Amino acid sequence: MTLRTGHIGLNVTDLDRSLAFYRDVLGFALLAEGKEDDRRFAFLGDGGDAPVLTLWQQAQGAYDGGRPGLHHLAFTADSVDRVREYETALRAAGVEFAHEGLVAHREGSASGGIFFHDPDGTRLEISVPDGAEGAPAPHAEAPTCGFF
Repeated sequence: MTLRTGHIGLNVTDLDRSLAFYRDVLGFALLAEGKEDDRRFAFLGDGGDAPVLTLWQQAQGAYDGGRPGLHHLAFTADSVDRVREYETALRAAGVEFAHEGLVAHREGSASGGIFFHDPDGTRLEISVPDGAEGAPAPHAEAPTCGFF
């Protein structure tokens, strides 16, 4: 038996704010939402019936990259042009980026993407496996996705 990722669950501090970000800026579809005051959640998908991402309003404080657990959440786009479209939408939404624009995963790599933070500070990546040739590599030989 081979395991595959079913969905990713993120704790968030404000479901309305996070839902607006993941739905309106990143384009995920709302599949279901729980609206009870003490049990707020949202299931988000990418066009199918199964959730890809779930948001649970049960966190307090910002994401802490120095604690064990989730390092970052990475999404794959189908082209560099699509990554740049996401970058434009994210900048228009006032999102904080870890690096300036499209960067390579490491020096000389064809893969790369954009690295940014969601409203709670969770580190996110949108990348492509090729098309980033010539983009700068912030950390030379070390993987860019590991150090932001």
